[in-house]
Formats: sequence, structure tokens, C-alpha cells
Amino acid sequence: MDSNGQTPSITWKKFLAFIAFQLGFIAILFAYVQMSMKIDPGGYDSVTLADPVDKDNSFNFTLLLWTCPFGKFCRIENCSRLLGIHNCHITVERSWYSKADAILVHHREVHRNPKKLPKEPRPPSQRWIWANMESPTNSPNLDFMDNLFNFTMTYRRDSDIFTPYGWMEVLPQPQNFTIPPKSKLVAWVVSSWQSGSSRVKYYKELRKYIQVDVYGRHHSPLPWVEHLSTLSQYKFYLAFENSIHEDYITEKIWRNAFLTWTVPVVLGPPRKNYERYIPSDSFIHVDDFPSAQELAMFLHELDGDTLRYQSYFRWRSWLKPVRGMWWAMNFCKACQVLQKKPIQFQTIPELSKWFKGGGNVTG
Repeated sequence: MDSNGQTPSITWKKFLAFIAFQLGFIAILFAYVQMSMKIDPGGYDSVTLADPVDKDNSFNFTLLLWTCPFGKFCRIENCSRLLGIHNCHITVERSWYSKADAILVHHREVHRNPKKLPKEPRPPSQRWIWANMESPTNSPNLDFMDNLFNFTMTYRRDSDIFTPYGWMEVLPQPQNFTIPPKSKLVAWVVSSWQSGSSRVKYYKELRKYIQVDVYGRHHSPLPWVEHLSTLSQYKFYLAFENSIHEDYITEKIWRNAFLTWTVPVVLGPPRKNYERYIPSDSFIHVDDFPSAQELAMFLHELDGDTLRYQSYFRWRSWLKPVRGMWWAMNFCKACQVLQKKPIQFQTIPELSKWFKGGGNVTG
């Protein structure tokens, strides 16, 4: 016996029992994680939050995600909880193909090879959705998509399923706001640097007359975790789109500018197109100035006039910018739209012509 009156062998048995319990718990936890992770036969991982939509766990509409956007995780959330959409079953399991009411195909993953599309005959009542958030300039081989799809899901307002990069929500009541302190003037984050593009040419002219701090590949590094905190120090942000098309107003506005409380200076579709989405006094358009030099002069004037600069934030007292591009929500939105639409036995004959016809390309 030890000093406490216990038999050492008994204490050792308790220790072994404790270790066995811990190992068993770890095994159960590992099995649970494995069951929660599903592998798409197309080669993409997916995470499914599998709470039942209805108490009887029955569904009357199944949407099959044939490809996960940009090869990333397909995060599938409960549409009933997310958007109040009932009876919607979203899956990446291709074994559901013959039973699915609709399938969603993201352009980027199939544009190089049409053989990546389903090979089995399409069930008579099944509808196909063409999803794409890139501009026509950055969407090669659009002709492959003609006479295949029944619905479009893009940033374009005239899509069957409208999925913009962002939108404005009206606040229930006006609110006060405080503009974060600004110590720097103009910033630009660019990942795709093409010397012959319109936006790079404009930047090179603009920098002759005003200091522009450029971040991204081949420029000053900007870690993702420091993205927002760095840009929030600037008064203006160059929200220059990589190509100019109708409704192509991307995260450059919604995240890089509005989320960091900078005033966006935009180069993209015409001002009237922007004003469908954001207030006219929330941004500065390069088209409003005859030259880059006059734009630079205007930015310098605003820098020296606090009240005039603050006028570009007045809309924040009654509007809230909301960043889109949350794929889980877009999947649910697709389910919602198709649940309400009657089954159609026709395809879009010239999808490429429709998508390319949404604006002039300037590079």
C-alpha cells in the first residue's frame, strides 16, 4: 500500500481505463468527422450541414451541383434556415443525377472540355443551370454552352437567377456613422497586371499627377489578413474592373471599397449602370473627367475639403452595403427560383450571344 492507503495496482488499472476511454472518444470523433465530409465524384470536397429541412426529412426538389465553383469547397447549408426555402435538397453526389430536378454547372470547370458535362441522357424533366460570375472577356469557349442550358445564373440583372456581387439594403431607421481616420490618399490592389489593358494604361497616366499605392502581384505585398485594415487607411480606392461589361460590378466595389470605408473611383460600365446598384454620390467615375489629370486634380481638392469628402458617405445613414458571392446562398436561391418556375422543355439556343452582348469590351 502507498502512503494514502491505496493499492498501486488499482490506481494503475484506473489509469489504463482512462486511456482506453480517451482513445474510444477520439475514434468516435474521427468517425463523425469522416461521415460529415463528402467527396464529390468530380474531384471536389464538400462540406454538408445536413440538418433536415422538414421533420419527415423528405424533399420535393433536388439540385445537383455538378461542379463546385473554382474547384473550392461546395458548402451546402440548410436552405430552410438560411432563406426560409423549404423542401430543397442540394447535393454534390453524382449518383443523384437521374433523380435530380436540376443540375448546376459552373462555367470555369467545364469550359476547356465539354466532355466534363454529364454523359448520361438527360431525364426529360431535368433542368440545367449555367452559372458564371466572370465577365465574357474572361469566359472562354462560350459557344460550347449553346443549346444545352435552360437557365442562367450570373451577375447580370437579366439572368434567370440573379446573383450580383453585392447590393444595398435599406436600414429600418437612419443611423449615425463615423468615418475611420484616413492618413493616406489613393490605393489600388491588382492581381492580374496586363500592361496593355485599359485600367493599367489609365493608372499609368493618373500616377503622373497623384500618388497611388499599388498592392498585389509584382507590387507591394498585402497579406489577406491585413487587406481591410490597410485599405481603410486610404481616402480613395481605384475600383478598376478587368473588363467592361454591363452589370459587371465586382468585389472591387463591394469589398475593397465599401467594406473599408474608402470612396471608390470606378472604371467599368457607364455611370448609369453603376447607379442601378449604388447611390450616385457614393462613387467617382473616371468618365466624369476629360482626362486623368483632371481626375487627379479633383481628388486633391476633395483631400483638402473635409466636408466635401464626407458628402460621399451620406448614403450610409440609410443604406447598408451587402457583399454577395456567398455560394451557399446562391445555391439556395437557385433552388427557390426553380421551385417556382414551371418545367420547360427548351434550351437557350444562343447563350453565348446573350452573354457576350451585355456590353462593349475594352480590355
